[in-house]
Amino acid sequence: MAASEETEDIQKLSELFDEGWDLFQKINDTNEATKSLNVQRDVKRCMQILENATKLTSLACVFSSNESIEEIATNDVKLLLLPALLGSLTLNLCNRERERSEIVQTADIYFRDFLQRCKDYNVGGDFEIPAPRPADDGDQDAASDGRPKPMFDLEGAARRRASKIKQYHEQKALDAEIQSMRQALKTSDNEEMKRKFYLNVIRSHISKALEDLDALEAEKQILKFMAKAVKDGEVPAREERRKGGNHPHPRPLMPIIITRDEAQKKVFGLGYPSLPTMTVQEFYDKRVRDGEFPDPGQMKERCLQEIAAKENARDAEEEEQAQKERQEETDDAEYLARARRMDDYKDEHRRGEGNRYNRS
Repeated sequence: MAASEETEDIQKLSELFDEGWDLFQKINDTNEATKSLNVQRDVKRCMQILENATKLTSLACVFSSNESIEEIATNDVKLLLLPALLGSLTLNLCNRERERSEIVQTADIYFRDFLQRCKDYNVGGDFEIPAPRPADDGDQDAASDGRPKPMFDLEGAARRRASKIKQYHEQKALDAEIQSMRQALKTSDNEEMKRKFYLNVIRSHISKALEDLDALEAEKQILKFMAKAVKDGEVPAREERRKGGNHPHPRPLMPIIITRDEAQKKVFGLGYPSLPTMTVQEFYDKRVRDGEFPDPGQMKERCLQEIAAKENARDAEEEEQAQKERQEETDDAEYLARARRMDDYKDEHRRGEGNRYNRS
């Protein structure tokens, strides 16, 4: 029973991911502006679907730190994409009332979580996750010990340019292969091809996540400069620009990543304790409070077989009692004779008599 329920949960998780994946592809293929109402509605709906899939992935314990990518089932490999997709969707959020720094920070957590898990499973080759720059890194550079800054490294810039051109061509070839395999999978259900397709998609998103992290680091510096300008009074604060309109503050963004317990929650929190994630126990307790999951203490009472057995026993007892009452009312001869014999037996045999095993 437990194995079948677990298999059913995995199937539901796979269907939930497929629904979010299809909507993600629709958002990427649309010609509408990202800030349009239709696209923003799809982005938020897709994020909700993938967040639910992430919570179910944690609940089902799909991934483990002591296994390799070869040990993961083909239909589960695609779940590695969850944080990458959520990071891309987060960057597509266009909300005038939401701070851009909040969006950048949340997307940064998603991409780093995705890259770290891919690195743990040795997917995508050997790559390095860029370390986040400290918040006061720019101030330290400006307030150095007075030494002149080094000149622009022309050779280093040329190497980086050549590397980016090479990565661009490799990404184009990989995207073309992915598109070809996607068309082939529409008419075939070959498991080996499906696994290779998912791994190629993961490799593609690894390259994109690394590029996005570089862009996010640059944007953080711009946002830091803007915050300083607001503090110095050079630019009006968002609260001042918001005056004159009755706009409620949006719900804070909370990155939902794949975790299983408090220890993993601290590890995969990626240095942002102010942005909490939900453990499996917290998620299950919340669903119990919402009435969506059964209370473990009432599981037996809610078993359909036990409820049916209790109802059958109660019906049989009521029928037996009603039959006795009918026999008494009609003075049934057989019933009266049996009752008299029972009374005589009780008069001749004291309560507790029986086989005393030759004891006095």
